Amino acid sequence: MARAMFDYTKAVLKKVSFDVNLFCKELKKAMQRLLPYEIEELKIWVDALVKQNPQLNQCLILLNP
Repeated sequence: MARAMFDYTKAVLKKVSFDVNLFCKELKKAMQRLLPYEIEELKIWVDALVKQNPQLNQCLILLNP
């Protein structure tokens, strides 16, 4: 079940990646809901997404609390 939440989170983040504010909001929610090892995987995935969409760079601060 937890893997389904991780996959759902990635799908949502990819869909809202056009809007920086929405992306940051969804990323913040993901950090609260996912398990610690999933957060580590998400950090790697978000890094790759930010390289494709540099405008999302400001949301990276949410990954390092």
